[in-house]
Amino acid sequence: MNNKKKLWLNSYPQGIRYHINYPYKSLGQILDETVDKMPDALAMIFSDQRVTYRQFGDQVNRFAGALADIGIVKGDRVGLMGPNCPQWEIAFYALLKLGAIVVQTNPMYIEREIAYQMNDSGATTIIVLEMLYPRVKNIVEETSLQRVIVFNFLAPVQPSEGLFSYDELIKHDPVYPNVAINPIDDLAVLQYTGGTTGVSKGVMLTHYNLIANTLQVLEWDAKTQYGKERILTILPIFHVYGMTDCMNYAVTIAATQIILPRFDVDQVLETIRVHKPTFFPGAPTMFMAINSHPRVAEYRESLVAIRSCTSGSAPLPLEVAQKFAKVTHGEGNLVEGYGLSEGSPVTHCNPLDRPSLNGSIGLPLPDTDYVIMDLETGDWEVPVGEIGELCIRGPQVMKGYWEKPIETAETLRNGWLHTGDIGRMDEDGFCYIIDRKKDIIIAGGFNIYPRDIEEVLYEHPKVKEVVVAGVPDLYRGETVKAYIVLQPNTEANENEFIVYCKTKMAAFKVPRHVEFRDELPRTIVGKVLRRKLVEEEKAKIQTAATTES
Repeated sequence: MNNKKKLWLNSYPQGIRYHINYPYKSLGQILDETVDKMPDALAMIFSDQRVTYRQFGDQVNRFAGALADIGIVKGDRVGLMGPNCPQWEIAFYALLKLGAIVVQTNPMYIEREIAYQMNDSGATTIIVLEMLYPRVKNIVEETSLQRVIVFNFLAPVQPSEGLFSYDELIKHDPVYPNVAINPIDDLAVLQYTGGTTGVSKGVMLTHYNLIANTLQVLEWDAKTQYGKERILTILPIFHVYGMTDCMNYAVTIAATQIILPRFDVDQVLETIRVHKPTFFPGAPTMFMAINSHPRVAEYRESLVAIRSCTSGSAPLPLEVAQKFAKVTHGEGNLVEGYGLSEGSPVTHCNPLDRPSLNGSIGLPLPDTDYVIMDLETGDWEVPVGEIGELCIRGPQVMKGYWEKPIETAETLRNGWLHTGDIGRMDEDGFCYIIDRKKDIIIAGGFNIYPRDIEEVLYEHPKVKEVVVAGVPDLYRGETVKAYIVLQPNTEANENEFIVYCKTKMAAFKVPRHVEFRDELPRTIVGKVLRRKLVEEEKAKIQTAATTES
């Protein structure tokens, strides 16, 4: 199973090392080093707030001391629930300095989801934005939670039994217990998978995993300058992509984070104009929105100043990247990468020194190996060019799933992380994702990959967004259905897309059904919830069957 060829080395960008050294340090130590080297550098811009690294480090130490005083110790799991903001990041690093484990909690979760995550992780504490506190309050009694810490953007919260105010705790002296942390073994984060392919699982990421991945991402951009970068932090930092590519990335190189709590295209464009970020990690939907903005030409000069943009969390259609290049007059400044929570998350990215290859997620990052395994057993490597399961190994690969040994053993086998994604490797070592293993449509005995059909439909001038899924079919087992969001001020009918597809692909791949939607269901980082669409179809069938009976 060892891929000894490493075909990608011949395609590596000039000046990028394939092997780098990773320090035996905790994330808290990384922050301390940056504070010592660049105390007066601007760490964050948030609304009208400006926070230097000296202030950032001081508040982290104060909050760590206060957390220790109320009983939080090494190994405790602590939920962290809120939008992008300084308080979130201060809490994150304070917890890590104590050796606690951050349980990343999606602020969009409802009560049932919060309760599941707290109980599954055994969290004893949650730190939450006051506006979200009512949801937590409703489930505290049915969980392992012993205390709740609430923060706000406006006025301090009034503490009560079991309820603590962030604003009061941050007044603590900047003194905290010296906790010994083993970066390789000790967990920093429980990053729960989105649950888009089943029951949500806690991905165990160590300090070493997260530092290694941050340094791998930094190495990939040869033009990165210590202390001079400005990162647009619009990706949610409770998600591993934003945590690594925005927050940890910035702290490691003393960069300034320009923090926005949510994506609003008008606000984003104005923020880019005012603060001139050099690095913009985003998701395809963000770049689509910028491409389609009616006044994007007014911001062209500011957009061109962004040195690099990376897209992740969902496939980046080539048409989106090409249009973004035209909008900004850039050349290859928006590239697609690939990652997953189990990989901290980034494992592959297209080189920044050339335009991306159509459909490719690029090359593996430094010290990352990958192979394409057979789909049936996952035990042997398929020849170059053939389709199989993408498997990865490297210093960023997770320790396992929290208290799920069976799932861990299924995913981590013989030293390889089995991603569940179907891909292929070309002769130059570039990787292409065909689809998720669980998303294959099997219709009439044929294996159909949704992305093949989506790429064709994205070429149609009336299509703004599209996702293809396999829906139940009595005769074929499954059949192909396309869900399409049309371009503004456009009309279309189902048949014209079916006819269009017949001219572009084999008959067995052609969608049998087309549904027009105003928007597609997505996770907070922009990944389309294909499974939700399939569940909706199954529910329709069940309702129809019940009505008939």
